[in-house]
Order: sequence, then C-alpha cells, then structure tokens
Amino acid sequence: MNFSIIIPAHNEQDVIGLTLDSLVNQTYKPKQLVVVNDNSSDDTETIVKAYCEKHEWISLINHKSSQIHSPGTKVINAFYKGFNSLNSDFDIICKFDADIILPNNYLERINAIFKNNPNVGIAGGLAFIKKDNAWVYENIANKTHVRGPFKAYRKACFNAIGGLKPSIGWDTVDTLLAKYHGWDVKTDQSLRIKHLKPTGANYNKTSKYLQGEAMYKMRYGFTITAIAALKIAYKKRSITVLLNYVLGYFKALNEKPAFLVNKEEGKFIRNLRWKGILKKLG
Repeated sequence: MNFSIIIPAHNEQDVIGLTLDSLVNQTYKPKQLVVVNDNSSDDTETIVKAYCEKHEWISLINHKSSQIHSPGTKVINAFYKGFNSLNSDFDIICKFDADIILPNNYLERINAIFKNNPNVGIAGGLAFIKKDNAWVYENIANKTHVRGPFKAYRKACFNAIGGLKPSIGWDTVDTLLAKYHGWDVKTDQSLRIKHLKPTGANYNKTSKYLQGEAMYKMRYGFTITAIAALKIAYKKRSITVLLNYVLGYFKALNEKPAFLVNKEEGKFIRNLRWKGILKKLG
C-alpha cells in the first residue's frame, strides 16, 4: 500500500532529525513525505532540507502562520498545506508529529494491519515518554485510542469522516466519526513510539479551557464532559484540570462556537461514550 506522510513542524530543530531518521530507516518506505515548516524561527528548515537532498521522496513546504501555538487549529492548517501538495495517489495518509521516534518496523506493521483487515480505517501504536531515565506509557488516553502524533488513515475512511477538523479535539472526533461510519480503529500495542515532547508541553495559558470547549463542540453534553474531566484529572492528580475542563465547557456553552459534528453524529457519540462508561462500571 502507498503511504503518504505529512509532518507539520514549528521550531523542532532539536527533535525533527530524530523523527526523520526513524522514517528513513523504516523497513517499509513511504511513497512520499512532506514536512510543512510552519513559521519556524530556528534551524528546522535547514535540517529538513538536508534530508530532502538525500531522499527524493522527502519534500519541504514553508508555511507562514501565527507564532502562537493554537492547539489543533495551527497543526491541522499546516497539515492541509502539505496535503494539498501531494503529487501522487495514496492508499494511506499519515499525520505525524515532528517529535516522535518510530520503531523501524512501524510502517510495515501498520501496512499489515490495513491489508489484513479492510474494515480498519485508522491505525497506530502507543506513545511513550521519558521519565526518570525510563520510557513509560503516556497515560492520557485509552490504549485502544490512536493518538494524534502518529495517526494513519485509510483513504476511504479519511474521506468518509470529512478529513481532519482544524480544532482542538480533532484527534478524538476523527476516531468517533470513523466509528460512526462503520470503520474500525486499531492500535498495535507492541509498537512503542517515543514521544519526545509530552502532550501539552507547548500549550499556553490561554489554552487551558480548550479541552472543555472541544467536548462541547463534539456534543458530549455536560455529564459525559464531567466524567471525562474527572478521569483526566485523576490521572494527572490535578483538581485544576477538572475545573478547567468544566469552565471551558460552560464558556463554550455561553459563546456557542460551531459544533464539529451534526446532531445525528452527536447522538451516536454520546451513546458510544455511555456504552464505554457503563462497560467500565460493570
């Protein structure tokens, strides 16, 4: 299967070489890789150019956007700059971050998942972060959820869900919509990806309410939002996280930003979430 990979990158000079090395050394090579240098002020562009010179399947696009890190919006806008430049057909489209190290057999194993089960629409491994000189699971999501830094989509699934939403919550709503359209989401838990920058490391203070806003935009409703917030707050051992989620939800309820899903999709999502909650309680 033909893989096309897009990597949005903003000031990633310390890590992007490690990411690109892990892709160059894959046992199953992608057909093309586009790095979108999103308004970097460091040596990200220079580093990527060196890889472009050595590997014809790697290309660089320079994109000018805001220096402010806007979770979800900024990265997906950059993703689409790369997506719109793709010059050949693909079977699998990947959105990868510039701060990951993939195992050398990552694409080979992901390719096998898609080939062996035509109903799989999204696939990936698990994220690990470095803590006290050891790589530990980044415990902010279920191990059945494919995380945003290393997502692979079957083309038909990507089209069915309407692509990626330029909003925080994009890497949750995509899996929910995939399930709504009858696709399976598959994690290979033996694929351990090193995530060099823990999730949220680049978020600024104004971003703290956006997770609650995302749950509003996915039509969770308050009760499911509160349960999800409690779960995350417990994992992070932070009452502040709980308060920020709830305040973010009510802030969105007051301001009424556009929903990410329609009413029918929202009903499906709520039912799916309740099934998961009740299963865990049972």
